[in-house]
Amino acid sequence: MSIDLNSANAALRGASATAIVQWALALGKPTIATTSMGRNAAVMLHLVSSVDPAVPTVWVDTGYNLRDTYVVAERLIRDLALDIRIYSPLMTSERRNAIMGGIPTVDEAERHRDFTRQVKLEPFARALADLQPEVWFTGIRREETEHRKTLDIVSVDDRGILKVAPLFYWSDQDLEQYMAQYQLPTCRHYFDPTKVLDGRECGLHTAA
Repeated sequence: MSIDLNSANAALRGASATAIVQWALALGKPTIATTSMGRNAAVMLHLVSSVDPAVPTVWVDTGYNLRDTYVVAERLIRDLALDIRIYSPLMTSERRNAIMGGIPTVDEAERHRDFTRQVKLEPFARALADLQPEVWFTGIRREETEHRKTLDIVSVDDRGILKVAPLFYWSDQDLEQYMAQYQLPTCRHYFDPTKVLDGRECGLHTAA
């Protein structure tokens, strides 16, 4: 797919999030949305499903989510009638904990990379193999990490997928206002074992 990224981003920078979703869907290419089912995940899920509920939503469930995450996730899947595709690691978290001695710290670079590959990258690779998307809706925002500051609303992933981030320039306040407007549930207790610390990437947006 040939897209002039500079022109596309210039045209979309002042557009609403809904208009960005509509622009991407008008490309007519196989499309997915992804979710972490994190704190404000409901915004992207509501936004995309409001435009086209048939877009498959991929959730990589690492097996380390907290109870609150699962409760809110089930509510969103039900209320938004999502076409949810859940991918999980091949090994259970309990078995991995026994073998690896728990979640590796970020200081254990090699072990943490292997952990991230097992619980997030490998399941996501299976999702991509199954769904073969050319367009990927993601909830990433510019202010979240240093890496994301190098991206824009539309970018091309190292895998060759066109990533579209309708919320790219949204602030925390923008998210909160949207959540309140549509009375969406928030996941107040969320933990991503591949990030560990705020400001780190989970791997999906930096893996080739």
